[in-house]
Amino acid sequence: MKINMQEDHIDAILAQWAEERPDVNVASMGILGRISRISALSDRTVKDNHGRYQLHPGEFDVLATLRRSGVPYQLTPTALFKSALLTSGAMTNRLDKLERAGLVERTMDPSDRRSLLVRLTGSGIELIDEVLLSHVSTQRTLLSGLSDEEQSQLAALLRKWLIALEGSDPHCSK
Repeated sequence: MKINMQEDHIDAILAQWAEERPDVNVASMGILGRISRISALSDRTVKDNHGRYQLHPGEFDVLATLRRSGVPYQLTPTALFKSALLTSGAMTNRLDKLERAGLVERTMDPSDRRSLLVRLTGSGIELIDEVLLSHVSTQRTLLSGLSDEEQSQLAALLRKWLIALEGSDPHCSK
């Protein structure tokens, strides 16, 4: 595995800390700083891609969650907001906008008349299927600086780290 030894913005920050506080090991700052910066740059690129379809990333998340839930592409609002880690109020706002756009519909749950179901419409299915292809292509482009092997290694390390963090967080659910 060949590693590119160019310096990034975080290297400059670490060098400053090494100069000012050589007694402090700031390696963790380098890792988390890079993850934060990668996240910000990636989020902006993904948001721009979703914007081409007049969607905000959160709206994409709702449509994608419904689509991956399988036929009949419907869930309760509670299942949706838990999946997206949102408050019920934030989910309601997203659903209102998606419903006005004709991408989802709310129907009574036939098994529980006190509950609603949110279902993708035909237009919603068409849109999310189109956006999904563009979304995955955008993500591939973002990862293009890494080989397939490096991507697999990174995915395995991130999975291991996430499992450890989720296991130690009493507020976290999978």
